[in-house]
Amino acid sequence: MLTVRYDKLGVQAGDTLLDMGAGAGRHAFEARRRGAHVVAFDRDFDDVRKAGSTLVAMEEAETLPSDGSASCVNGDALSLPFPDSTFDRVICSEVMEHIPDDRGAANELIRVLKSGGTIAVTVPSWGPELVNWALDSEYHAPAAVGGHVRIYRKSEIAERLTTAGLVLTGSHRAHGLHSPYWWMKCAFGVNNEPNTLVRKYHDLLVWDLMKKPAATQIPERVLAPILGKSLVLYGRKP
Repeated sequence: MLTVRYDKLGVQAGDTLLDMGAGAGRHAFEARRRGAHVVAFDRDFDDVRKAGSTLVAMEEAETLPSDGSASCVNGDALSLPFPDSTFDRVICSEVMEHIPDDRGAANELIRVLKSGGTIAVTVPSWGPELVNWALDSEYHAPAAVGGHVRIYRKSEIAERLTTAGLVLTGSHRAHGLHSPYWWMKCAFGVNNEPNTLVRKYHDLLVWDLMKKPAATQIPERVLAPILGKSLVLYGRKP
């Protein structure tokens, strides 16, 4: 399930790309399939290990472009272990809302991006996220172990990025079908065993992901600008 539009980001074969806060690696995997030289970066060592295992399996099982490569790095978003102007592209998906010093993180992202390079930053959308927080405090807590520490308005995340030196070039919202799922999940307790309704809705999302039928793709396109769970901002470093 991709949140970032790679064509809008401008990913091309041979690009160097940082997936900062890669988690399980979904954005890193697609970038590798497109022939980029990918670094999947995360502070969670288990996520880094799992992403690395999947990347190795991909190299063995798929015919991937020969002009690309992939590696995984464990570290801190506030002190990225890369020289200035290392990457052509940067993806930072659903990370900034977890970091108390989000200005420091934004500065690091822009520091390692090359002049003329592009970046995509995604955060939970303000409205859907407000509902999640209101329904279940466990959805965003505890902050001390990686929970959400803020809800962004679009103007707020845009200000963080432009203050760090980015020129914003576009935005959109994604995953319109996912907001109702999380509302239901929070209503029943996000850490509780999912009830039948939540499981059925999850099955629908998996069907959408695997098959992309018109029955879900059309509602997704209609709902994403209104209810999209994720806000995606694109920018360029001058």
